[in-house]
Amino acid sequence: MAGMLSRLGRFSYRRRWLVVALWLLALGGAVLLAVKSEGPVNTRATMPGIESQQAFDLIADRFPGAAADGASATIVFVAPPGQALTSAENAKAVDAALASISGGPQVARVVPPSAGGSISADGSTGFASVSYRVPSSEVTEESRTTLADAVEQARGAGLTTEMSGSALKTGTKMSPMELAGVAIAAVVLLMTFGSMVAAGLPLLTAIIGVAISFLGVWAVAGPLEMAITSGMLALMLGLAVGIDYAMFVVSRFREERHGWDDAEQAAGRAVGTAGSAVAFAGTTVVIALAGLSVVGIPSLAKMGLAAAGAVVVAVLVALTLVPALLGFAPNRVLARSHRRGGVPASPRFPVARPWMRLVLRRPLVLTLAGAALLAAIAVPALSLQLGTPGDASLPVTETQRRAYDLRASAFGPGFNGPLTVVVDARGAADPAAAVATVADSIRTSSGVVSVSKATFNQAGDTAILTAVPSTGPTDERTEDLVQTLRAARPGVEAAGQVSYEITGTTALDIDMARKTQSALVPYVSIVIGLAVLLLLVVFRSVWVPVKAALGFLLSLFAALGVIVAVFQWGWAADVLGVEQTGPVMSLMPILLVGIVFGLAMDYEVFLVSRMREAHAHGTPAHEAIVTGFTQSSKVVVAAAVIMIAVFGGFAAAHEPLIKMVGLGLAVAVFFDAFVVRLTLVPAVLQLLGERAWWLPRWLDRVLPHVDVEGESLSEEQPEPVHVLSAR
Repeated sequence: MAGMLSRLGRFSYRRRWLVVALWLLALGGAVLLAVKSEGPVNTRATMPGIESQQAFDLIADRFPGAAADGASATIVFVAPPGQALTSAENAKAVDAALASISGGPQVARVVPPSAGGSISADGSTGFASVSYRVPSSEVTEESRTTLADAVEQARGAGLTTEMSGSALKTGTKMSPMELAGVAIAAVVLLMTFGSMVAAGLPLLTAIIGVAISFLGVWAVAGPLEMAITSGMLALMLGLAVGIDYAMFVVSRFREERHGWDDAEQAAGRAVGTAGSAVAFAGTTVVIALAGLSVVGIPSLAKMGLAAAGAVVVAVLVALTLVPALLGFAPNRVLARSHRRGGVPASPRFPVARPWMRLVLRRPLVLTLAGAALLAAIAVPALSLQLGTPGDASLPVTETQRRAYDLRASAFGPGFNGPLTVVVDARGAADPAAAVATVADSIRTSSGVVSVSKATFNQAGDTAILTAVPSTGPTDERTEDLVQTLRAARPGVEAAGQVSYEITGTTALDIDMARKTQSALVPYVSIVIGLAVLLLLVVFRSVWVPVKAALGFLLSLFAALGVIVAVFQWGWAADVLGVEQTGPVMSLMPILLVGIVFGLAMDYEVFLVSRMREAHAHGTPAHEAIVTGFTQSSKVVVAAAVIMIAVFGGFAAAHEPLIKMVGLGLAVAVFFDAFVVRLTLVPAVLQLLGERAWWLPRWLDRVLPHVDVEGESLSEEQPEPVHVLSAR
């Protein structure tokens, strides 16, 4: 492994013009493909095998042309104080606003406010429903402008008017804070390397790599029906790991140049050693992300594959483009004192040895203290509630949030999350009577405010009812109501010779949360199992992979604890722009597992591989811990700070999922790097001693041997010569 990568590094160094040209060609091709593509789409989340999805499919089959997944909008009108919305003047203003919408080419129908249905009891508030023939991803800017103009027209007539709905959704926009993470990364790199060239090279290569991967996702997003979140996740991860992987190779190149004049040899050794760690670390990230495909959620699988592709590109860039660019300025990446021919500055972290002495002197105390700290932070995760934060989680500056509040105040919170009941009466002798039986049963259920009149299809054998719960869409009592209605279904179906299913956005969110929760344990088991096998091969040890997996679980649950505390409990929510608490996104835990596990294994491989390398070359276990830690801790700390900065920038995003993922990854990296890898790992290895590298003989014979420590490169080491010139 090390020998093959060393040859790749030397080839890239020698043929640097060719390598750079190939990468620029790849970048140009990605640009051309992205320009010609339609880009990401806004699609409704689908999840095969759940009742809500089956009901949507039934609507699409029995109501042809109804566009079950068509976009919709709700316009809320409030009359001036002391007036009724039904007064002649106000009614005229409402009709005029809706008339300007109904003629739109994409509009299927407009349902105006009506007494007893969508006008409040005091007559002051009403809402109109606008249905579109196309899904939200295909709603044109012209249609959105027409909708906004209608709202402004009603406001001009003296009505308080707000709107919400899927028709308003547009693409996710970059935030200045997301770009600030790159600036922080540049400062950290400059402080770490003390060289503008050394600091700029990882940034340059990461930007090239992430541009290729992001544009690649953009190019295939249309045909594969990928949402913008897939591209944003690829951008986030690609940028973070791209900087880190390049930094590890550059750092090792600088170490190899300390005392040796052959820059090409140093590039080969850097790629053979640090590049091996990069390759295996990247593989663990790809395993974790690609493993999202087994969960059974198409949108999550697409996000995982897009991010995995970005990681693959980052690894290839680190192994080829980085040594190629080093060939253009092999001495300018070195510290200034080294370029001048002085004594090479130590690459070691100044506080590494004192910290190591503390850790190795009190390993048991620090192990228990670190584990207890993360366990305490993870306590809020015990009250984790999954769902899909809706308009209620948006800031009050958004019209969707104001529309939500107006409807909740006038009609009750349940009107913001009605349930759709699809009744299949094909087997009933009298379909109308059978549907009425279902409606009566639901209407009399506790927690249901009202049930609408049935809307039949053209054949008259299938009907749609709308049931309004008394509680909001993210309320746990609404979930209980959905389960109660489904539990009562067998008796109702037998009496009326019908079958019915409950769907709608609220029910779909509930079903997605339940399925995601049930898939979490199998997914974690698969990912950890595969990664433990990989780490067995890398480290030739039983305990190191087990320790790595346990450390990951501590980091994961601590990160989930922070997510629950902020987004569900509201702690420090104002700082992140979270104006209303609610459930955690259904996809968040399983997505966090996939990403955090891969990143946790990154630090495990980078840190422990240096310890393993020292031990493989004959250093006793105790000294190998000190040697490996002092050689890699500075770079691991810098890499962690960079990742925290990049992910923390995405925590300022407008998209709720990206905001949650950004914060979750930032705190998870902090916990994993500083508490688990830089504290618990050396402490546990000290407690284990030589047993840390124990591997049964039978397993040693079965496992393939890969040279990650660079033992095969020892014979290539030249005689030391000080570098005297700078290019």
